[in-house]
Amino acid sequence: MSQISYFTEEGLKKVIDELNHLKKVERPSISAQIGEARDKGDLSENAEYDAAKEAQGLLELKISKLQTLVANSRVVDETELDTTKVLILSKVKIKNLVNGAEMEYTIVSEKEANMAEKRISVESPIAKGLLGKKVGECAEVQVPSGIMKFEVINISR
Repeated sequence: MSQISYFTEEGLKKVIDELNHLKKVERPSISAQIGEARDKGDLSENAEYDAAKEAQGLLELKISKLQTLVANSRVVDETELDTTKVLILSKVKIKNLVNGAEMEYTIVSEKEANMAEKRISVESPIAKGLLGKKVGECAEVQVPSGIMKFEVINISR
């Protein structure tokens, strides 16, 4: 059974656009490469043909994974999010209790994560530690360097 993935409408659209690009642009391109390589003669010693077939296999695997992801995706209505506790798509402001640094992150699906945009994956250690916490509560998060302690300062959409 596949795991359900939660997305914003924008995030799911990006995944669907990527899937369509792979099917409509990349797939025909690789098929053409295979055709050209096949036309060059003996397939038993044709490195171009072997490389194109391998690329085709990897592409089909990626397409299959994206199709499964889309089939098991749910769009979350951000306007109905509970802001009393940290959930997926919550924007959470936290304070590192060791050094006093404050950070603000939006917790998103793994596919939508982007540190430059301060969007962390729900699968990340910090997000896992924060899920379910309320304003004022502390989360102890196991990270590679040890245990970090964060206080939830604010939760919004």
